[in-house]
Amino acid sequence: MFLFKPKKPEEEKKPEVSQANIDLEIITNMNQEFALSLELKETLNTALKVIIGRLNAQAANIFLINDQKKKFECIASINQDYLDEYELDLSDGVMAKAVEQKKCIRVGNVRKDVREIAEFYFDLDNKTNFTTYSVLCSPLIAANECIGVIHCLNKKTDDKLFIEEDRKLLETLSAPAALAIRNAKMAKEMIEKNKIQKEVEIVGEIQKSLLSQNKKEDFPIAGINIPAKVVSGDFYNFSDLGDGKYGFGVADVSGKGIKSSLLMSKASSLYRCLSKTNFSAADLLIQLNNEICETISRGMFVTMLVGIYDSTKKELLLSSAGHEPPIIFSKDGVFTNYNEAGPPLGIMPNTKYQEHTISFVNSSMYIFTDGITEIKNPNGEMLGSEGFQNYIKQYQSTPNNERLKIMIDDILNKGHIQKDDLTIVVIDSK
Repeated sequence: MFLFKPKKPEEEKKPEVSQANIDLEIITNMNQEFALSLELKETLNTALKVIIGRLNAQAANIFLINDQKKKFECIASINQDYLDEYELDLSDGVMAKAVEQKKCIRVGNVRKDVREIAEFYFDLDNKTNFTTYSVLCSPLIAANECIGVIHCLNKKTDDKLFIEEDRKLLETLSAPAALAIRNAKMAKEMIEKNKIQKEVEIVGEIQKSLLSQNKKEDFPIAGINIPAKVVSGDFYNFSDLGDGKYGFGVADVSGKGIKSSLLMSKASSLYRCLSKTNFSAADLLIQLNNEICETISRGMFVTMLVGIYDSTKKELLLSSAGHEPPIIFSKDGVFTNYNEAGPPLGIMPNTKYQEHTISFVNSSMYIFTDGITEIKNPNGEMLGSEGFQNYIKQYQSTPNNERLKIMIDDILNKGHIQKDDLTIVVIDSK
């Protein structure tokens, strides 16, 4: 019978922790750290500190690819001076090879390597006051896209040279770093996008403030503008000029987006200013055209109709710069159009415009932009002038400060798809 003396606890061997487990823990910690950081610079510096510590490297830097410049840009660097905002061609050195081959490359000894690699590092060393002996360069690949490289220089050993195990390790460590950098870049782009969106919303609010507000009391003019997007390329304004006269203007800028909205803001500001002292519809368009021609971008233009309603004389004074012909609806149910028009604003300076006076009794005039008549139903059929006239007849008895909103709501509720700004101004004869 054999008796085994049991080992004392202190005599038991502690399990050895493998290097693979240590590296797995490092990667896990990196992922956790990166998940908490969406600030790009902080993310990059965190990545480099972890990688330098594990590889026992003397220096490291991260170059990201700038697709527009076609350059490597140094975004972060530790222990290598003068690399901030440093740029290299995408065809330069070991970085280009790492990106091309999509794998981590080791240059065991720069001075014994092929000529172009050695010359590349000699040149880089001269610019950075650094001496390169050995290099690891791993591509940063996220979502199958190479966004840059991690570049490690010189191992902190007597010979300063990296070995094959170091290359494999950097290749492993670069994967979570690449994902973190991509997430940080996306977060930064989203912040910028939200910032721009906020600025666009502010522009949209400023534009709304330039539009005349409908009166709750009895007033002969009302308007509505429903932008297709946040900002609008349409404009309208109306005002009480006194002595029973009312001024009004409606405009539509060519194109869409910020550029058109900025031109609209300029045109509307000019109109609001000039219409207070110039009571000739034709002269007002001449002034507006000359001002707009001075700064308008090539290919852009503004259609506009301006006028004055004299409720005492029962007359309309009108002048049009290429605008949609307004629809006049008499109380006996007859539709007519005002078709006189000159060229749009912004095409040629010193253009002469004509004005006309028409009788306006027991009628309503609807001035609108082409977004109204060109709006399409789900079958692709445009509303057209006739369709718009049907809505006019249906809601003519509604007070004008409510009529236009109800009209547009009905159009949209019937499935018409808005792709352009919708603007209507109505003048009811007193």
